[in-house]
Amino acid sequence: MKILIDMNLSPDWVEELAKHGIESVHWSLIGDFDAPDKVLIDYAKENDYVVFTHDLDFGTALALTRAEKPSVIQVRTQDVTVSHLKNMVINTLMEHTVLLEKGALIVIDEQKKRVRILPL
Repeated sequence: MKILIDMNLSPDWVEELAKHGIESVHWSLIGDFDAPDKVLIDYAKENDYVVFTHDLDFGTALALTRAEKPSVIQVRTQDVTVSHLKNMVINTLMEHTVLLEKGALIVIDEQKKRVRILPL
């Protein structure tokens, strides 16, 4: 599984994910900082990445297009720092690897996570 980290999350996630054997890249290294979500979604789909974002529009885009890929992990918290979210995110990635490889939207917040199989 490869993770594409959206611009609205820290590039520090690359190092944190690597500690757990998870390959990732921050969008700032491969795309324009102001690229529309569709560009990022298309890149992730074409290159077999799971999108990791704080942007709520990705779930809507998946639903409207009935897309089966890419999978998206969406965090819905005010504090999106690596130190605050790392345990939740890493545990979710490890627990739901198979679903993320097949196509899923996972929404994580402070109290719970919701898993939806694609297409929505």
